Amino acid sequence: MLNISENSVHKKVDLTRFRSGKYVLDKKYYKQFNQLSLIFLLLLVIVLFLPWTQNVSGNGMVTTLKPGQRPQGIQSAIPGRIEEWFVKEGDLVAKGDTLLRISEVKMDYFDDRLIERTGDQILSKSGSIDAYQSKVLALQSQMQALEDERDLKSRQAMNKRKQVLLQLATDSISLQAAYVARDIARTQYERVEALQKDGLKSRKDLEDKGLKLQSSEAKLVAQENKLEESRAKFLTADMELLRLDASYSDKISKVKSDLFSARSASFNAEAELSKMESSLARYSKRNELLYVLATQTGYVNKAIKASVGETFKAGESIVTIMPTDYELAVETFVTPIDLPLIRIGERVRVQFDGWPAIVFSGWESVSYGTYGARVVAVENYIGENGKCRVLLAPDTEDYEWPEGIRVGSGARTIALLSDVPIWYELWRKLNGFPPDFYKQLKDEKSLKTTKDKK
Repeated sequence: MLNISENSVHKKVDLTRFRSGKYVLDKKYYKQFNQLSLIFLLLLVIVLFLPWTQNVSGNGMVTTLKPGQRPQGIQSAIPGRIEEWFVKEGDLVAKGDTLLRISEVKMDYFDDRLIERTGDQILSKSGSIDAYQSKVLALQSQMQALEDERDLKSRQAMNKRKQVLLQLATDSISLQAAYVARDIARTQYERVEALQKDGLKSRKDLEDKGLKLQSSEAKLVAQENKLEESRAKFLTADMELLRLDASYSDKISKVKSDLFSARSASFNAEAELSKMESSLARYSKRNELLYVLATQTGYVNKAIKASVGETFKAGESIVTIMPTDYELAVETFVTPIDLPLIRIGERVRVQFDGWPAIVFSGWESVSYGTYGARVVAVENYIGENGKCRVLLAPDTEDYEWPEGIRVGSGARTIALLSDVPIWYELWRKLNGFPPDFYKQLKDEKSLKTTKDKK
């Protein structure tokens, strides 16, 4: 009955005669409903004051604790073409086992005897270096011989110059004696001439003195010529010294130039030899890289470049290997607003995909199927998915993680924080506040104030 009309049916008809009317019009029905509502309200108030564990949820995946224990992509340092596979997917390989053989794709390395020919070039260049070094030794000996010869010739020229200098001194003294002899002869001649005029000396004595005077004058002229000749010889000796120095300096400079050229050629040959040896080492190492080896013990997961004859670039992954020895961990992602709440050593509950679990995020004690973990690393920057990455390790004080977990499987994480009433948690979520963030700042501020007072 909708009671739309102003005429009420129950005023004209007794509805209590009908069974449905008895149930509807019974006053006990309203009383029971009110009692149930009151009980429900009391239960709701009690529930609002029950403890609730605040948490930060995140989704992630199972990984390994150490980077070297994660699936490793095997790359080749050189580009090439696959020629032969020695393993198949799922095989267990040890570190250093050969996985496949490749061949060169660059024309510079197509020569099968490249290493042998490079070795021959190194031998030839080594012989060239030996020849240059022998030439250097010969030029050094030649230069030493020229220097010794120059010293000998210089000493000879110096001795000759000394002789000429002594002769020049002797001639100079002889010239002075000739001047004295001439003056004496002239004085005697004049004295005899005066005595002859007085009749004290004969004509013959005067003539003898005149002849002696002429002889002394002739000797003086001859001595002057001899002195000039000695002076000319002295100048010639000086010129000879200068000529020897210039001549041997030119010869020695030419030998030095040849010596430096030989040394420069030797150095260039040594540089080329070093380049050849480096090229030989690279060729030998490159030849070893034609066989791709396993970097560690593990299982061959997937052949990325599987076809024989398929080419690949340098550094491109060819096959992946999963190590046999690893420590499980979980990487989860949390929103940036919850990142300040995550600290190293924080307790976290983990729910793995494929493992049955009954999870009450706020009541850890009644949850079932979750496993304990601890925060070991927190990345402080936002990733491509807009969240921050957190790495978790198994909690040694909790149950061990299941053995059937594999790297790459999904996981859901719950970081446990403070215990608060349910009404506080509802109020926080309605206002969009982070869990206990402001309380944490308040505690830190109080701690700082206490330290300042001390």
